[in-house]
Amino acid sequence: MMARAIWSGYISFGLVSVPVGLYSATSEHELDFHQFQRGTSDRIRYKRVNERTGREVDYDKIVKGHDVGGGEYVIVESDELADIAPGRSRSLEISRFVDLDEIDPIHFQKSYYLAPSDAENASSYGLLRDALAKTNRAGIASFVMRSKEYLAAIRADGKVLVLETMFFADEIRDPLKEVGDLPAKSSAGKQLSMAVDLIEAMSGSWRAGDYKDSYTDRVKKLVADKRKGKEIVFNEEEPEATTTTDLVTALRASVEAARARRAGKKTPAKKTPTKKPAAKKTAAKKTAAKAATKSTAKKAAKKTTAKKSTTKKTTRKAA
Repeated sequence: MMARAIWSGYISFGLVSVPVGLYSATSEHELDFHQFQRGTSDRIRYKRVNERTGREVDYDKIVKGHDVGGGEYVIVESDELADIAPGRSRSLEISRFVDLDEIDPIHFQKSYYLAPSDAENASSYGLLRDALAKTNRAGIASFVMRSKEYLAAIRADGKVLVLETMFFADEIRDPLKEVGDLPAKSSAGKQLSMAVDLIEAMSGSWRAGDYKDSYTDRVKKLVADKRKGKEIVFNEEEPEATTTTDLVTALRASVEAARARRAGKKTPAKKTPTKKPAAKKTAAKKTAAKAATKSTAKKAAKKTTAKKSTTKKTTRKAA
């Protein structure tokens, strides 16, 4: 069954208008968690409370206020915001076509699919798609959806047109203001050359399917293991920053290892110095067993250096 369009309207370029529908192109991995008071099964709930009286306030009695500084707020009613909100736009008017490679990816926000709304105008849709693909161009347009104006880039991707909502220029933060001083251009000839060699040795084709959300999988496994009453022990080495004096050695070893992997050879990777954090204690183990627990954790860490997590059974059920 075809998904329902979240927006419908027309792509307009020149005197040509093509009816289209907009569909979500992505969905994020999410594992929902509720909040509880520790040691109980009591859910945590949020209430809208008057900070002066401490009393709960009904939603229909709440208005919005904008902070203008000095402890002063301008109160704005919901109907006032509705009066000035942009209407639900029905037009994706392309104002310019630009080379797709000229757009800095930092401007891209979220991807959507555009599809023809009816079979009668499918040929016009296909014509725009094929022309964009042939010229490697993107159509820049603006439109309104859900009371918000968006800047958008429309590009071809195989058989479909993709709309990328974009950040406006003034929404992109200045990196120098955000992160402060940054290193000057590298002048270390040998180190730079070896770094380039390492990048080349580790280069390959982009295949999106090669990458998986391993963290969400680990979270699911953690939940499943705790449900079965298993005790979870994590052992992970923390890497130590490579010093300037060790940089060339580390780069050379990395290049050799990367080239060996590309050639299909299995060679043990050279280890870099690491900091080993103390093993975490579980809540169930206390005072008298403290020394024994540390000793056991250290032995387990040595045996499972290459593993990020191990589990062992316990008779105590998780709460």
